[in-house]
Amino acid sequence: MKTNMKQKKFSRLLFSYLILGFMTVIIIYPLLWTVGASFNPGNSLVSTSIFPENPTLDHYKELFAGKDSLQYGKWYLNSLKISVFTMIGTILSVSFTAYAFSRFRFKGRKNALTLFLLLQMIPQFSALIALFVLAQILGMMNNHWLLILLYIGGQIPMNTYLMKGYMDSIPMDLDESAKIDGASNTRIFWQIIMPLSRPMIAVVAMNGFTGPLGDFVLSSTILRTPESYTLPIGLYNLVNQVMGASYTTFAAGAILISIPVAVIFLMLQKHFVSGLTAGGTKG
Repeated sequence: MKTNMKQKKFSRLLFSYLILGFMTVIIIYPLLWTVGASFNPGNSLVSTSIFPENPTLDHYKELFAGKDSLQYGKWYLNSLKISVFTMIGTILSVSFTAYAFSRFRFKGRKNALTLFLLLQMIPQFSALIALFVLAQILGMMNNHWLLILLYIGGQIPMNTYLMKGYMDSIPMDLDESAKIDGASNTRIFWQIIMPLSRPMIAVVAMNGFTGPLGDFVLSSTILRTPESYTLPIGLYNLVNQVMGASYTTFAAGAILISIPVAVIFLMLQKHFVSGLTAGGTKG
């Protein structure tokens, strides 16, 4: 009997490791190939191995060489600007909205939550024509701030549901105790709810930062001049015959995009694993 139990346990463990190994290969292999391609001489991705025999840094140098057609540094700064302000705006708007839905009961609350749920189901590209016309009417074509507002608006429905669900798990007793001591709703929000919601704030921050950084469809609809391009638009032009179809330079540019994402993740990772109890006892 014990032998059968051990065999079943070993089989389940082996199956789990096989699935984990398979998924790891699927995720890591394209990344390694892209890294190798960024060091590959020439403009072709064709190579007999993942890592080239004669690696070169020429493609990374080319990104910042200052060519008029390749303004990588400018695109990088544009993407960081849009992503950072979108992240900040998303955290604030989602936190306020989720707090209102979680702690207050008002007329139209259920209908508003249902509307948020429906908005999550609508693909972004289905509203591109309306957004394009809106940008023209407002005279804000090629404007980063309009793009930031659109990104923030797109992040609100889904992230509000996530944040509200987390705030619902925070005991109402904390609010009531604070009110007995004379705390206002504003003080409760900033000094109790927000500190205890740090794990979910970290998730919302990560979503708000990475969303604009990898978006091509919406940004290419609003932004029109090379000086205002974000990284996805600029790198797309590298492989679309606009700038000579330099696939290896594209690979180098794509690798550098991951640096700010990795930095943000390392800054927030401790909050991903911190629980509600830990947040409450830290004061």
